[in-house]
Amino acid sequence: MVSRRQFLFSAGTLAFVGLSRSAFGKVPVTDLGSDLAAYGPLIADSNKLLDLPAGFSYKVISQLGEKMADGQFVPDKADGMGCFELDDDRVALVRNHELKPTDLAKADAGAQTHKTPQAYDTNKQGVALPGGTSHIIYNLKTGQKEQEYLSLIGTIRNCSGGITPWGTWLTCEETTLTKADGFAQDHGYIFEVPANAKGLVDPEPLKAMGRFNHEAAAIDPKTGIVYLTEDKGDSLFYRFIPNEYGKLHKGGRLQAMVIKTTPQFDTRNWAGANMALHQNMDVEWIDLDNPESPKDDLRLRGYANGAALFARGEGIHWGNNELYFCCTNGGKKQLGQVMKYVPSQFEGTSQEQAAPGQIQLFVESTDGSLYNFGDNLTVAPNGHLIVCEDQYTDVVDNHLRGVTPKGEVYNFAKLQAQTELAGACFSPDGSTLFVNVYKPTKTLAITGPWNSFKL
Repeated sequence: MVSRRQFLFSAGTLAFVGLSRSAFGKVPVTDLGSDLAAYGPLIADSNKLLDLPAGFSYKVISQLGEKMADGQFVPDKADGMGCFELDDDRVALVRNHELKPTDLAKADAGAQTHKTPQAYDTNKQGVALPGGTSHIIYNLKTGQKEQEYLSLIGTIRNCSGGITPWGTWLTCEETTLTKADGFAQDHGYIFEVPANAKGLVDPEPLKAMGRFNHEAAAIDPKTGIVYLTEDKGDSLFYRFIPNEYGKLHKGGRLQAMVIKTTPQFDTRNWAGANMALHQNMDVEWIDLDNPESPKDDLRLRGYANGAALFARGEGIHWGNNELYFCCTNGGKKQLGQVMKYVPSQFEGTSQEQAAPGQIQLFVESTDGSLYNFGDNLTVAPNGHLIVCEDQYTDVVDNHLRGVTPKGEVYNFAKLQAQTELAGACFSPDGSTLFVNVYKPTKTLAITGPWNSFKL
């Protein structure tokens, strides 16, 4: 079986790093715009939530307003999420909540009176700001939730993040609000939450990793270097070289990517085809000073010094010696791009100049019915990519899209609610896909015959 770390969606291709394509046998070439039967047609959900193919089913394991083990209530706006193995039977889901201070007025009464010294920040009444993370302890053998509780509180707009090789979740604030906006703390940081946390953790902002509109993070397990995306129309692509492997709180260097031959290169392709598909481009990295960026000008200063521009960097995925990240509204039609980055064999050292890392435009969507505003992503046990769509239009039509090794796209699921799906992640044994319905919060556990379709 293909490792879930060994692939990503490309323009007409799925990249399987370190895996021979012959392992999949012969795959028929089809028009990417055509329908692929895959697991079969979607069956309308009588509960009007999520349409799935025959043989698949979902269970709502958590939803907004339910009372948790700590006496608090399940928060709204469930976004990015990571799944961690705790033992042979149980996993921990660490779930972000993309809540902002004004959401307190809409929260459940219990949440509005949540006061704790472990909150990173509070309003003037001492109530914890509502963003942060919650934990779900789920038993795969029994199919039951065993516990649920808050694990980080007092942050703002925790959007996405990333799992680490040392068993923690990096949760990222997608905001740049500061004390000048009436808060006790500055915001726009990354926080680290252990998967085995039993309750609220002491919040420690990883300030050296930069203060900006953070989206997601991915870590090279060999070097410990952290790659970071930024959700802005004129975003940069960052890397953080820690002073000590696995000890992000001990600081390090924050850098931005530059296309080596073309400073201030624009990858977005909004005004023209600046970046061609599948063309490898050598890169270099520039140091960014004052990473706490009190003026929220980190990306502006980086661009002024030659950094490349990206269109709303979002989900990021580490493969085998390479990574991929989504640019939500990149491309001529602004339907989305996927970038591929292959680090230097000397990544993060003075030797990388002689053998630089390379970036390429891996996919650029030209068909909204095929791929529209891709965001979070994961891999199914059969080696296919599962992509969460995140489009907001008058009539939302968000799907979980499947992508075969040859790039044939199919509908795996369709959300009937007027919101998005987010935080898709599989259990380590591949039996269960966990995914969030963003608003009102529902976390689903999806099971079924994952290996019945193996193209």
